[in-house]
Amino acid sequence: MPARLDLSTSAIDLTRTLCDIESVSGDERPLADAIEEALGALDHLEVIRDGDAVVARTTLGRNRRVVIAGHIDTVPINANVPTKTFVDSEALAADGTAGTEVLWGRGTVDMKGGCAVQLKLAHDLVDPTVDVTWVWYDHEEVSDALNGLGRLARTRPELLAADFAILGEPSNAQIEGGCNGNLRAEIRAFGRRSHSARGWIGENAIHKLAPALQRLAEYRAETVTVDGLEYREGLNAVGIHGGIAGNVIPDEAMLHVNYRFAPSRSGDEAIAHIRSVFDGYDVRIVDLAEGARPGLDASLAQEFVAAVGGPAPKPKYGWTDVARFSALGVPAVNYGPGDPSLAHHDHEQVPTWQISAVEQGLRRWLTD
Repeated sequence: MPARLDLSTSAIDLTRTLCDIESVSGDERPLADAIEEALGALDHLEVIRDGDAVVARTTLGRNRRVVIAGHIDTVPINANVPTKTFVDSEALAADGTAGTEVLWGRGTVDMKGGCAVQLKLAHDLVDPTVDVTWVWYDHEEVSDALNGLGRLARTRPELLAADFAILGEPSNAQIEGGCNGNLRAEIRAFGRRSHSARGWIGENAIHKLAPALQRLAEYRAETVTVDGLEYREGLNAVGIHGGIAGNVIPDEAMLHVNYRFAPSRSGDEAIAHIRSVFDGYDVRIVDLAEGARPGLDASLAQEFVAAVGGPAPKPKYGWTDVARFSALGVPAVNYGPGDPSLAHHDHEQVPTWQISAVEQGLRRWLTD
């Protein structure tokens, strides 16, 4: 029987329902169908389907438009569906004291809590103060080439046109501006094969990586202030490969490094930095994703921060799809329920008050 959503229920109940509809990347269609059907019954929204992404738009003629987006796919299930609700005596409540209700299960953090808040507000807010484009998209947890938001940016960029955007990625119900960029590179060394019994005849490529590893060990990553937020960078070895057989001197070895760079750097500047650090080596860039500046200087962003209240905005260290909005010239922030350190965790869980807090923050901003 097709899954059905009741958008008149609470955002917490909607989170539970969304999580119990399995939607591992590549299998989002049943959930996308349910979202499209539920939104299609609302007269105040124009609903557009693109693959397994669903877009719903108000068309009130406001002079400003915002996009609020979230991905509906999850990483694979591991005995953590259906969801469970319990009181965790150690989890912090909204007032900082210990003991609060928690919703446990795959997707509760990454990021069906945020998607549920979007659905609840899309249902309730018939007359928001700005026009809103709500987006629920597919394939975020897999290859970048399959990402549903990236597909919309390439083929339907007009659907993402806005003055400001919010991505419901988990941020502990606090605002996190922009995101670091992400670069992966292969550092290669070359030698000459020989029998290991006569190693002096060959040149050991693995040994030639020793200076590169020493440079990494001595490297001190920067903390860079960007528009008032401090972004910690990171440069680390994440893999090493070399060797042909137990009795052969290897003629090639590769060190795989990952560089998380502040959004003040462009992708080209990040590449130049890596080439400088590993000068003398064969450096091959295998993946590059530009970062996104905080996006907090836009007037809508400042109104949003004021409406949400609470702690001052923080930087987002990991890469998120806010960078796709930034590439389109749309300032964007992350704001969603859940602790990002529990994303993809087998015991993924979210305090239910965070779901309510994000709903209340967005509702205040869109109706005040």
